[in-house]
Amino acid sequence: MGTDAASTRTTGTLTAIAVAGALTALPVPAHAAPAAQGRALTGPSVTRTAAWPGPNFPGFLSARPAAAPPAGLTAKAWTVTDATTGRVLASKQPHRQLAPASTLKTLFALTVLPKFPADMVRTVTAADLKGVGDGSSLVGIKKGKRYKVADLWRGVFLRSGNDAVHVLANMNGGWQATAKEMQAKARALGAQDTTVKTPDGYDAAGQVSSASDLTLFARKGLKNADFARYCGTVRAEFPGGAKGSHTIVNTNRMLSGTNGVPRYPGVLGVKNGYTSKAGNTLIAAAKRDGHTLVATVLAPDNKKNAVYKEAASLLDWGFKAS
Repeated sequence: MGTDAASTRTTGTLTAIAVAGALTALPVPAHAAPAAQGRALTGPSVTRTAAWPGPNFPGFLSARPAAAPPAGLTAKAWTVTDATTGRVLASKQPHRQLAPASTLKTLFALTVLPKFPADMVRTVTAADLKGVGDGSSLVGIKKGKRYKVADLWRGVFLRSGNDAVHVLANMNGGWQATAKEMQAKARALGAQDTTVKTPDGYDAAGQVSSASDLTLFARKGLKNADFARYCGTVRAEFPGGAKGSHTIVNTNRMLSGTNGVPRYPGVLGVKNGYTSKAGNTLIAAAKRDGHTLVATVLAPDNKKNAVYKEAASLLDWGFKAS
């Protein structure tokens, strides 16, 4: 398991304190729950950690529970994490395995994005579009038309286009080969809760991920300049349409500031998703004062914009607590 995954699996508070050359481990507080190890938990498991200088010794760290996370969160699982260090500030069932919907496209991008230059052109064939699932979100790719790889990635990130994912997966050796490669990538990163069946996140039996793993994918992705640029793009021109192109707007409302959701201050983007099985899912990253946090929210109640409101409240709390 990689160090990033290990850091996200910590659900208690254990801080080593150096005093006069000796290391002392603080006891785990009674409120802390054991790590889920990739299993769904029967009840809530919320971790709250904070560390700050002690009053008497330079470099001394003490640990105690931080302020409670926001009240009223309905998501089945969530995390709020420091993007740089991987420290989990708070979480609920972070390793619960749930359907990820299009947030799984973050892993697809980690796997495939480095392989093809942005200006490479693909003439789309019927085979490229074969098997796109009924009811899929689409960016509007047409057989016989030519698209730059950069256009395809904007289709993936802005419109969550499963048609764009199919084209890129075919370029990468095929649908099943790409799914297997994504699975291997997840394990190489230390993500143990993810099982990949469809590269686009379309519902399939056995396909799961977790708030912990999805946060890890986002953190790794944000270190890639292309990933960061695509996931943070609000709108772009996409080939096709009466005037030769048409404007596409990011479906991540926290980024685009649409449909009754205000644009979140300092938002960097990342990825949202929805299927009937998964419900609403979201990985949201934001930066303030040089500090970047990632909030991942899976399957809140079905009230309008709940996934965005809960992610925003977690980020607000995280910036105050970190």
